[in-house]
Amino acid sequence: MVRIKVCGITNAEDALAAVEAGADALGFNFFPPSPRYIEPAEAEQMVAQLPPFVAPVGLFVNESRPIIRTVAARCDIRTVQLHGDELPADVAALAPLAIIKAFSVGARFRPQTLKAYNGCAAFLLDTQVNGKRGGTGKPFDWKRARQARAYGRIILAGGLTVENVEEAIRTVRPYGLDVCTGVERCPGKKDHRRLREFIRRAQAAAAALEE
Repeated sequence: MVRIKVCGITNAEDALAAVEAGADALGFNFFPPSPRYIEPAEAEQMVAQLPPFVAPVGLFVNESRPIIRTVAARCDIRTVQLHGDELPADVAALAPLAIIKAFSVGARFRPQTLKAYNGCAAFLLDTQVNGKRGGTGKPFDWKRARQARAYGRIILAGGLTVENVEEAIRTVRPYGLDVCTGVERCPGKKDHRRLREFIRRAQAAAAALEE
């Protein structure tokens, strides 16, 4: 089955809605310039209420290793998503945290780049938009993601919506999906109806591939 991460969680209501809809992981954004930024103290309270088997993921952009470790420990987060220009050495230095390394996919992206990050638990591929670190709401050429599967577990992000999630799963067959803007009514606030429908369609599409 495809794993589903709902990113950009900023409030308990959205966290609960995502859990009840069947999300496998919730993403908490610790990048201050983002409209979905959340204070560690707020994330700590929400993580403490998560049921078993729903994983919290902390998102950081070019943050120092000590701060990543401190925030992760405070919030009981064991998986972090590095969404900046982090190097393979940063991945190794953050062990035993599980690392999801994000890459922006544009004209210059080469799947072979992932080989240098062999310590990662998974790779997240998002759409490259100048001046933005994710949350673009725009898809990229999914064939590039399928090629990247040769180098590890691929989490597909970028412009995923209720309308295209089934095609995305059939085309890429990813390890996981990361959805944010496609299930929002405004930045940082989820549309619970679209959230439920997104997860329902994703699970059905993944199950159909296994038949």
